[in-house]
Amino acid sequence: MVVLDSMRQRLKTAGLVDIADKVEARERLSFDDAVALFESTDLLALGWIANRERERRHGDRTYFNHNLRLEATNVCEASCLFCSFARLKEGDPGSHTMSLEQIFAKLRQRGDQPLTEVHIVNGLHPGLPFSYYTELLSGLKQIRPGIHLKCFTAVEIAFFADHYGKTDRQVLAELKAAGLDSLPGGGAEIFAPRVRQKICHDKCDGARYLAIHRIAHDLGMRTNVTMLYGHIETTEERVDHLLQTRALQDDTGGLQAFIPLAFHPDNNQMRKLPAPAASETLKVHAVARLVLDNVDHIKAYWISCGVEVAQTALWFGADDLDGTVQEETIYHMAGSSTPTTLSTDDIEQLIRDAGREPIERDTLYNVVRIPALQ
Repeated sequence: MVVLDSMRQRLKTAGLVDIADKVEARERLSFDDAVALFESTDLLALGWIANRERERRHGDRTYFNHNLRLEATNVCEASCLFCSFARLKEGDPGSHTMSLEQIFAKLRQRGDQPLTEVHIVNGLHPGLPFSYYTELLSGLKQIRPGIHLKCFTAVEIAFFADHYGKTDRQVLAELKAAGLDSLPGGGAEIFAPRVRQKICHDKCDGARYLAIHRIAHDLGMRTNVTMLYGHIETTEERVDHLLQTRALQDDTGGLQAFIPLAFHPDNNQMRKLPAPAASETLKVHAVARLVLDNVDHIKAYWISCGVEVAQTALWFGADDLDGTVQEETIYHMAGSSTPTTLSTDDIEQLIRDAGREPIERDTLYNVVRIPALQ
């Protein structure tokens, strides 16, 4: 009780005791509560509240999966200011579009690996037929029938619908029939129209992003949601993003995880802005854990925030490190200094070094393996 009494005094000093009491009583936090959390200057007090909630849900368990990340094409007709990955047209320096056989070879080459997931996101390529994507999915399933295909952001789904003359629902239904299992969370950025107009004006807006996730849930697919933070968004716009995510989950229950993504300034049109500090990354994860009371998992995506900060985030609300993420290029083209892949042994050790218990999962959070202590 001495420790708790001491922390309660610290929470009072930080102006967070009422919010801590609401969390303890399982009361939903308000817009103003979330703003107060972001504006708090006592990071450790905030982290203490978030960690109690994390441990109430998951104890020491920290999840990861064995996955392969592919970006089949970086040709993209959109012009997002923060993007270092895309190239406007085929043949531009640095552009690439993989043939289906090249994609299939990536999976065949890993025939001896116990992969459970292939994660694919791409640019918005105006020159590919829709059959490229359906054949991609069906071909991967033929090679490895049990693999989970988490592919194509809501932004890509909207592009497919507009470009090929289909509805969003038609696109999702046809992709699901070809082998699509779930949607990744990319493309959310910040839902606020002001921000999207400035940094990604020529791709689908926040309302359509959420509507596409709603359709995916209705079709029986699970999805994730991301938030790109640390650029021009305000505190209030971050909170709005979290509350819109929470409202979607209230309605559908189809979200599995929320993934904060740190802005990286290298090699893009926002290079004059600084990257968010580690303290800001920890704060975003902590606030997300407390506000998103209906979302089971908060990921600390190590590619985005760095390995050491991701480890620390496991004490600030996060319970998932994502996975092996083999062959990721989007963040590395934006200046990420993290490894291009980690082995399952590497991730297990990182989790243990952080004082947590590693749990290998599949995409749907079914336990695949509980690694034994060496």
